[in-house]
Amino acid sequence: MFVDEAQIWIKAGDGGNGCVSFRREKFVPKGGPDGGDGGRGGHVYFEAVENLDTLLDFVGRPHWQAEDGQPGSGSNKHGANGQDLVIKVPPGTLIYDVDLDLLLKDLNQVGIKALVCRSGVGGKGNKAFAGPTNQTPRHAEPGKKGQERNLKLELKLIADVGLVGMPNAGKSTLISRCSAARPKIADYPFTTLEPVLGIVELSDYRRFVMADLPGLIEGAHKGTGLGYDFLRHIERTRIIVHILDIMPMDGSDPAANYWKIRKELEQYSKALVEKEEVIVANKIDLDPEGQKVQDLRAKLNQPIHPISAATGKGIKELSEILWQKVKQIKG
Repeated sequence: MFVDEAQIWIKAGDGGNGCVSFRREKFVPKGGPDGGDGGRGGHVYFEAVENLDTLLDFVGRPHWQAEDGQPGSGSNKHGANGQDLVIKVPPGTLIYDVDLDLLLKDLNQVGIKALVCRSGVGGKGNKAFAGPTNQTPRHAEPGKKGQERNLKLELKLIADVGLVGMPNAGKSTLISRCSAARPKIADYPFTTLEPVLGIVELSDYRRFVMADLPGLIEGAHKGTGLGYDFLRHIERTRIIVHILDIMPMDGSDPAANYWKIRKELEQYSKALVEKEEVIVANKIDLDPEGQKVQDLRAKLNQPIHPISAATGKGIKELSEILWQKVKQIKG
């Protein structure tokens, strides 16, 4: 199950209380104070890790809390520190403080670890307050409370290549041909209801990440259809692969469909239309003479890469082109 948003409450551990204690030893009638300090609580961290691509772990678990510090005890024994809580999330996760309406951290790379909640420090035991003027202090400090926050987590997938296009353009079929990903494929709109990631493997151990994103319709930048579910995830992709159905079932013009999607991308974010783009004409198996592709090239006046996702024709060549572009962008 793919989940790309979650709201949770987190709390760092409280510090342990300091201890009030006095030495009681045989033959030592006036033992001094020996109360130890409390331990600090555990901090709360978020860490971006590999092999996670959903926020599913937060469904049904809205509360996360680190361990409290232990209280001090006699014989100058300090309490143990609470264990830190490290919450693992997919790379591409944004962490927002709901109450402050503030972005705390963008975990956009594997290995990034962010301290989000600081723990409370442990209280001092009465031993710490002993001095020349107060040799038998009978008080200790309580531990400090750990920080707590209401957070919103938002996942924006990170992929080298993002497939965009109208519903039923053939995106799911293409990614199933290029990788081991197995998205749902059918002849009705919005077959892909959530992003699907696949690893495209090439010769000589070359690989890149491809994302099949939900189909786009007019008005998506306003939330129409799958709206933001589509547009949020494409922001992270390095290359946009625009899949055009050269023979749409609704009889629409492939070139007009191209400009509709470009308009939606631009209205959502100017940065999207400035990304590297590859235009792919799909379903050439239905156009053996190649007339539809020629018409599309003439109307768009841009390079068009013809493929048939159903038969596999042209997909190997397309994968090589995409690899070269990804390699160029990554440097």
